[in-house]
Amino acid sequence: MDGFAVAFEPLNLAMMMLGCLMGLFIGAIPGLGSVNGVAILLPITFFVPPTSAVIFLAAIYYGAMYGGAISSIMLGIPGASTAVATTFDGRPMAIKGLADRALIAAAIASFVGGTISVIYFTLFAPPLANFALRFGSTEEFALMVLAFATFIGLGGDDIPKTIFMILFGLVLSSVGLDIISGHPRLIFFDLPGFYKGISFIVLAIGIYGIGEMLWTLEQAQGKVEIAKHTFGIKRGVETLKMLWRRSKLNMFLSSTLGYFVGILPAAGATPGSLMAYGMARSMAKNPEEYGRGNVNGVVAPEAANNAASTGSLLPMLTLGIPGSPTTAILLGGMIIWGLEPGPLLFSQHPEFVWGLIASLYAANLFTVILNLSLIPVFIWILRTPFTILAPIIFVLCFVGGFAPASSMHDVWLILIFGVVGYLMRKLDYPMAPLVLAIVLGPLAEKSFRQTMIAEHGDMTIFLTRPISLICLIAALGLIIYPLYLVRQRRKAKLNMEAPKS
Repeated sequence: MDGFAVAFEPLNLAMMMLGCLMGLFIGAIPGLGSVNGVAILLPITFFVPPTSAVIFLAAIYYGAMYGGAISSIMLGIPGASTAVATTFDGRPMAIKGLADRALIAAAIASFVGGTISVIYFTLFAPPLANFALRFGSTEEFALMVLAFATFIGLGGDDIPKTIFMILFGLVLSSVGLDIISGHPRLIFFDLPGFYKGISFIVLAIGIYGIGEMLWTLEQAQGKVEIAKHTFGIKRGVETLKMLWRRSKLNMFLSSTLGYFVGILPAAGATPGSLMAYGMARSMAKNPEEYGRGNVNGVVAPEAANNAASTGSLLPMLTLGIPGSPTTAILLGGMIIWGLEPGPLLFSQHPEFVWGLIASLYAANLFTVILNLSLIPVFIWILRTPFTILAPIIFVLCFVGGFAPASSMHDVWLILIFGVVGYLMRKLDYPMAPLVLAIVLGPLAEKSFRQTMIAEHGDMTIFLTRPISLICLIAALGLIIYPLYLVRQRRKAKLNMEAPKS
């Protein structure tokens, strides 16, 4: 209650509302995202007290998690890496004329994910922080293997193509400098731009922005008709009822998964959203509908990324370990303001800690109201003629790729990945495993190599640690499962073809 009293002080409340509004638009701008937004606006906070400053930056983080879904759904360009999985089904829904339902689903799922995660935070902060510490490099690698196995075993796509795309993504994720020795790897044509690796957002914008636009233009043969989009109170209420009926379990499970991935040091919201999408797809009765406009394909990543963003604050406050790149910037700000993160923070500065936690409840509620009220404005964007919208999307793609690093090398990569994405789409290769691999590849490599160095190359460590063993057994089961299904189908086909006696 003291925390709510702090959060609802006029200055803190105003800073929270301003942060949510700015974060919403920062998240919606392709290539910007919460990391750049918080970093750019950090100097503003030196003019207000530390509690107000962190509430403002946390609200930007929250708003950006909501905002990333907007451009993913409306334009097919991920506003941030955390919203890439939302593009898989959000964009097909918009093309079908269901943009309003996708936006409502994203907003409500984000609200549920944020609320559940803040409740977890309030009730279980110390024990969850201790549990996160049990996840060493061994457990992190096993968790990454489980995420890959989920897409292979239960993705519903062609398994050889899925494996190929994962391997292709792992190759791309290893471009740059070796994380242990520092030696260059896969520096194509000796171009210096490859030394910093291939940016995930560059790949995502190329494949889902340029690639999808090229595919749309080819399929329509120059006569693109955007489906009619409507929005009304009655239609919004019907969508809410549909979400309660079809997606409540998905929201809860995705929020819980996202939160626990978020509390793992250095994991963040992007892996959480992709893993939640894979989990939702694997549990669905109709996994083949994912990627074609299934509302649960929007719900899962949006619930997870908001939950993970709250979860990533937990190790920062309780252990002084940032759970994501954005919380690393927040951590730096706290140290500048004289607030030392760690177990003593809760006892030495309770007004700051509980004021921040209470502000997350308020920020979550304010942002979902703001998001829902702006849906008619977002729908209006889609009524723009495609002859105007298409060039704008192309320009946004290139600006969004250039802005983070101010590198023309990234712009050329976006164009190349756009063509590659278009060709892969024509050949019916799934894009989600590629995106998953380039996000989780560096994390998996770092965890694996740290384990091997610590254990002097003894790989049996993965089988002697309980959490690691459970994850690997589950991964093996997910890979074997489709082989069992193939065998059952062949057996059934032979029985049908057998001559009747």
